[in-house]
Amino acid sequence: MNKKVSFRIFMLAVATSLAVFTSCSSRSSKDGSDEEKAKHGDILNGRLSVIVDETLLPIIEEQVDVFQNSYKDSKIELVSAPEVKGINLLLQDRAKTAIMTRKLSASEEEYFKKKSISPKVFQIATDAVVFISNTGRADTSITVENVVKILKGENIGQNYSLILDNVNSSTLRQLKDIGKIEKISGKGLKAMENGEEVLSYVAEHTDGIGIISYDQWLNAKRSFQNKDKIRTLSVQNSLTKEGDNKFYLPNQSTLAEGLYVLSRPVYILNYQPDMGLGVGFSAFLTGDRGQRIMLKADLVPATMPGREIIIRDKVE
Repeated sequence: MNKKVSFRIFMLAVATSLAVFTSCSSRSSKDGSDEEKAKHGDILNGRLSVIVDETLLPIIEEQVDVFQNSYKDSKIELVSAPEVKGINLLLQDRAKTAIMTRKLSASEEEYFKKKSISPKVFQIATDAVVFISNTGRADTSITVENVVKILKGENIGQNYSLILDNVNSSTLRQLKDIGKIEKISGKGLKAMENGEEVLSYVAEHTDGIGIISYDQWLNAKRSFQNKDKIRTLSVQNSLTKEGDNKFYLPNQSTLAEGLYVLSRPVYILNYQPDMGLGVGFSAFLTGDRGQRIMLKADLVPATMPGREIIIRDKVE
């Protein structure tokens, strides 16, 4: 049985369970079973701590709001952290569920294998690393090759600094992976605490190019006060032999078509040893409603939500 078939069977079973639990949760219990469920939890009841890569926080907050409004007996606490810290929290058992842009490495997985815990890992969307600049700068594009050179401390003959959201961030890790960089240079870099600080710096200065996630940029377009002073830069599609060397802005279409080279998967990592709320939340995120939220937010869903078409025999 291949992985795709196994995945569909598993999610169908969970979706069926969701429907059953939704029906049952509307009934009042006279024998104390509701209290017992609240204490121990199941796929739609109880409490769940979820570690979230802080570059993905805006869309996950939106997903949690819809989930909790649909399932009133569930309570999800989001623990926002940069990637390095988030992975460490997961390995320290601070939570059993995490949403990250990478899976655990083989050495990290050993911790859970020793406890006989088999992970349930599903992709829920596609995000990206994006570069932003002040509208007062002449630059409208950038190459990943030049970014890698700056991270290595090499002089590229251009006058700007890279503004990092956090030295432990998943955005920086991705760029280091691309450039095969073990240690970044402090030359030409400015490290902030989070994406909000990057946005504020770029809006107020013309000497820096900020690095944030696509989700953070989408959220900034909705809520950042000085968004009109910031623009995204197009990136050259030149990382692979199949690349056409053209420059593309990050958007839903270029991510879905693989034209924007800094796309990245978003995973939910569930290390709960039983069928708890983590399974229910995973099913929601990978199901039709969760995927529609991703699509509406301008991210790329892992699976395209279905469309309902009503066919009539005759037109009245």
